[in-house]
Amino acid sequence: MTSTLTDQIREHHRHLCEQLHFHNYRYHTLDAPEISDAEYDQLMQRLLQLERQYPELIAPTSPSQRVGSAPLEKFVPAIHSEPMLSLENAFNHDDLIAFDERIKRFLATSADIEYLCEPKLDGVAVALTYDNGTLIRAATRGDGTTGEDITQNVRTIRSVPLQLQNDFPDRVEVRGEIYIDLADFRQLNQLRRDAGETPFANPRNLAAGSLRQLDPRLTAARPLQISCYGIGTLTSQAPQTHQQLLDDLSRWGLQVNLAETRCVTNIHAVIQRYQQLLERREELEYEIDGMVVKVNHRDLQEELGVKSRTPRWAIACKFPPRQAETVLESVRLQVGRTGAVTPVAGLTPVNVGGVKVASASLHNWDEIERLDAHIGDTVIVERAGDVIPAVVRVIKEKRTGAEQVIPRPSHCPVCNSPLVQEDDEVVPRCQGIDCPARLKESLKHFCSRGGMDIQGMGDRYIDQLLRLQLVTTIADLYRLKKEDLFQFERMGDKLADNLLTAIENSKNRPLANLIYALGIRHVGSHTARLLAQQFGNLDRLAGASYDTLIAIHEIGPQVAGSIVNFFAANKNRALLSDLTELGIAPPAEDRQPTGKRLEGKTIVLTGSLERFTRKQGEELVVQQGGRASGSVSSKTDYVVAGPGAGSKLDKARSLGVTVLSEDEFLELIAAGENP
Repeated sequence: MTSTLTDQIREHHRHLCEQLHFHNYRYHTLDAPEISDAEYDQLMQRLLQLERQYPELIAPTSPSQRVGSAPLEKFVPAIHSEPMLSLENAFNHDDLIAFDERIKRFLATSADIEYLCEPKLDGVAVALTYDNGTLIRAATRGDGTTGEDITQNVRTIRSVPLQLQNDFPDRVEVRGEIYIDLADFRQLNQLRRDAGETPFANPRNLAAGSLRQLDPRLTAARPLQISCYGIGTLTSQAPQTHQQLLDDLSRWGLQVNLAETRCVTNIHAVIQRYQQLLERREELEYEIDGMVVKVNHRDLQEELGVKSRTPRWAIACKFPPRQAETVLESVRLQVGRTGAVTPVAGLTPVNVGGVKVASASLHNWDEIERLDAHIGDTVIVERAGDVIPAVVRVIKEKRTGAEQVIPRPSHCPVCNSPLVQEDDEVVPRCQGIDCPARLKESLKHFCSRGGMDIQGMGDRYIDQLLRLQLVTTIADLYRLKKEDLFQFERMGDKLADNLLTAIENSKNRPLANLIYALGIRHVGSHTARLLAQQFGNLDRLAGASYDTLIAIHEIGPQVAGSIVNFFAANKNRALLSDLTELGIAPPAEDRQPTGKRLEGKTIVLTGSLERFTRKQGEELVVQQGGRASGSVSSKTDYVVAGPGAGSKLDKARSLGVTVLSEDEFLELIAAGENP
């Protein structure tokens, strides 16, 4: 029987949409949520269920459109109502002084000019068009006149309101920057490294690539954010100052970086603010590559106008680059624990952003071909977003003709086994089950702090274990005897005892550590903790079916398939049997943890911690049922601040978040009460 769409159902749908829009605004714009993530998800599920039953209720403004719709065949052009102009660049204090002097000459005044100083986010510029408060189009900048229509993708970004609030104009085109903050970027890259995949190069490229996915569902899976900074078309009367415009955008429900924006009274204060931002650059939770300076008063902006393709009333003062020019001297092949073979550039050593760099990632051979990189090329190396340097450009004008092509490998550089590259992957993989390079990386991973934490078993000793053929599998670590270790260079009696004690102590590490240490592809430390809590012991996990795994929240098809394949392999079953016989017996996990002292709490650690390392502190938070976060928001329950705590401590105080010293944090853990 067909369900009838009644007025009561329409009203219920409208109410659900209003609730979701309201709570989305509280979370992303005001940073003051009133409900938990779980409660928000429940509301969304009710909406999705209702719209599945009554598809005619689906509208472009429905919060359901954030989850991503059907893939597009291609992007269509989008003409901007007002050109999206570029900004003239300044690179030092003299350039800013010259900018101020040009403005005063044009205006025929000697009076100080009031400026607005905004961080220049390193993201992707977009234009959002709202008609009667409803988002009807989102477009990339393109050539400034015509971009690409990316509306379906932008609708999936939760910080972009689908419906404006309060006294919005009839029609407005809002300009903003789409970006990914550093904590999310690093987390995504760690997940890729844990899975043996190539990490993303930098946050900007990731944001740009995410926006240009033809399948909006892929965009929806990326933690994109927006920061709005201006307008194109506006049907109502524009405010008198740019500061007031930003306040209006915020009042309409749009995300604006008001916290780091400053209105100053003269160019000398602009220079001072530039220096402050430059010094705080590393403390910010997002990438910035400079500061945008704008004449604050709109009437002066209109009088100054535009020259060619840039406004006279604004300038982008760029930060010194984290780039340097050097020579690509060689390429070595690196083999990971999953067999992934990746190219690493050997460089003439060069200083990049205060760090000496002698090697850099080339990612994969598709990237080498895109760069058209050759051995002997003069290249630009960059450190951005993450600590791993990368080659980003070849200076072809400096070629001499002596450069050499970088060939694609066909065999593993270590064991000479054939390399195979699957259609859906960007790197080839070594097929040698007993490849020494794969074993070396597997041993390093197994012994790491996040794994079995075998203290003292570093790269130097692992190299000697392999060279002396003392281990051929991970399990052989637990078969080592004192006389074996005496074969090491400069190995004394006490050091040998310490190593054997560390190996013995690792036998009782938590189950999550063992799961992570096994190196199952696509299973990082977070997923390992989920699996440990869900299954309680290794036997139950090893016997879990694909359907059982896929039903677990946060476990997707790729991860579930990888886990099933790992435990189905004869080699891995033999390894688990060996480990059990050798006494590796992690204590059973409580499958329904309750009563933990930080249950449901979000904790941020900041500053130079003295009582414990940041990693140890985060592990303690997780052990007590809490969540360790890298950024402060109104959802944060506690900030643990060590000496030198900076912007995170300031933000915690401004939001009224409880700040604890290290000793207070440890006392809180030790106290028998749930905070």
